[in-house]
Amino acid sequence: MDQKIPPNPAKAQRLVSEEDRRIAYFSMEIGIESSVPTYSGGLGVLAGDTIKSFADLSVPAIAVTLLYQKGYFYQKLDDEGRQKELPYQWNPADTLELLPHKVSVTIENRPVLIQAWRYQIKGITGYSIPVLFLDTNLVENSEKDRHLTDFLYGGDERYRLCQEVILGIGGVRYLQEANYTGITKYHMNEGHSSLLTVELLMEHRRRKQTCWDYDWVKRLCVFTTHTPVPAGMDQFSYPLVKEVLGDYIPLDILKHVAGEDRLNMTLLALNLSDYENGVAKEHGRVSRELFPGYSIDWITNGVHSSSWAGPGFASLFDNYIHGWKNDPFSLRYALSIPKDEMWNAHQTQKQKLIDFVNSKTAIKMDTNTLTIGFARRATAYKRADLIFHDLARLKKISKEKGRIQLVFAGKAHPHDEPGKELIHKVVNMAKELGNDLPVVYLENYDISLAKMLISGVDVWLNNPRKPQEASGTSGMKAALNGIPSLSILDGWWIEGCIEGLTGWAIDSVKEETADDNANAAALYNKLEKDVIPRFYNNREEWLTMMRHTIAINASFFNTHRMVQQYVLNAYLD
Repeated sequence: MDQKIPPNPAKAQRLVSEEDRRIAYFSMEIGIESSVPTYSGGLGVLAGDTIKSFADLSVPAIAVTLLYQKGYFYQKLDDEGRQKELPYQWNPADTLELLPHKVSVTIENRPVLIQAWRYQIKGITGYSIPVLFLDTNLVENSEKDRHLTDFLYGGDERYRLCQEVILGIGGVRYLQEANYTGITKYHMNEGHSSLLTVELLMEHRRRKQTCWDYDWVKRLCVFTTHTPVPAGMDQFSYPLVKEVLGDYIPLDILKHVAGEDRLNMTLLALNLSDYENGVAKEHGRVSRELFPGYSIDWITNGVHSSSWAGPGFASLFDNYIHGWKNDPFSLRYALSIPKDEMWNAHQTQKQKLIDFVNSKTAIKMDTNTLTIGFARRATAYKRADLIFHDLARLKKISKEKGRIQLVFAGKAHPHDEPGKELIHKVVNMAKELGNDLPVVYLENYDISLAKMLISGVDVWLNNPRKPQEASGTSGMKAALNGIPSLSILDGWWIEGCIEGLTGWAIDSVKEETADDNANAAALYNKLEKDVIPRFYNNREEWLTMMRHTIAINASFFNTHRMVQQYVLNAYLD
């Protein structure tokens, strides 16, 4: 089946007239802006973009997440490319409002008090979405419990489970305490918050004092999975669950809905949700194979258009495509933007990036050289080092076919040693290549740096090890700035790639698994025969491709379309 047609925006207005909040959107991380360091990467930024589209489209939602006093971490790289993790220094009171309500959850048989901070995301028409950041740093709590919301994805399994208790169970209780009583759907963005289903189940049991009503909970819940491999799903041993949750819920009931051997947060969410989806067409298929018998739909991810269009392109869109910010589908009219103005806008954004790079490194780059960007979470399956597979060939291509320069960025999880080693390897490749082929690795990848990167490079590179890419959104952000992708056909790129028109595929869609040797060879072939010749020798075709990248991909792969699909497919009964 082909990707579903974007729903009619007018139908979404059935939700808009309601004064009370109807949708509770739960996410372990939410990325709103760089000054609020409560996100690690794609999942959190997607959540932030989703909420921004909620606000633009007047969807009556409220978002719930955790406040991380020390952020994810601030990344520093030494001269050898060794990552150092430092805590963020930020004061929530500078950007968030502390709310008066407090609730309690029981962790390890002791009460833990929770407060919340609020951030208001205002949409284009003035409609606001509150984002609640739950926090245990209260004087009433023990020293240990005050630090439970210090770090995103920090600590051990016990620390993670405690955080998920605070988010899922504490989040539902906080909404009720703060009089958000009109919630009709609880949307779990990934499995971290799925204990909210257990709290709803327990709440109904306490109130009705009848049997366990799984169907009642299911009617309330929506679940989006972002993980295409079992190893990426949160699972906890039942002895640990018993220590943390105590007698909160009978263990046999929990095993019935979350797995017999271990508490599987994805399985819990699947069993207690009425609508489940993957985040790309292919990811929906992979998810159904992982969980046979579950009707897992798909809604392909998107990005918030007005947040990710660079200043040069935003100005172009303002001039030529009236109303594009709240109607990204109208970006199809980018086909009529004058090519010289598009090139000038791109070069202005590219100059900003190159100036920034040159201020941070001794390796000097210039705006006339083909610049390839790669910025992802540094982990093994994303293969940041694939382009260095054959250094001799890479140098030969750059010398004989047309000079290229590479800009990298991305953090490795503090416990991901192979990911850290990837960064180290890229930095050392940069030293080996020297001025023959300039390579830089920019530290502390965040929203601000991402905006500069995705709008300033010429080509966006993405080469994950298939089939481990659920969706990916960085290439969608680049597309808003006319930047074509050079990517593996996995995740969203299966839907977004029109060869030679919106970018290039490194592999064939028929290849079900990745082979480093074959993928590297294919990458070099595309650079040598397609990308470099077109960039240097056929500017007209390059600009035609930039136009189509916006008109085809940016007009579709956005969170406005995505949110409209959630409203019609998941939120409306």
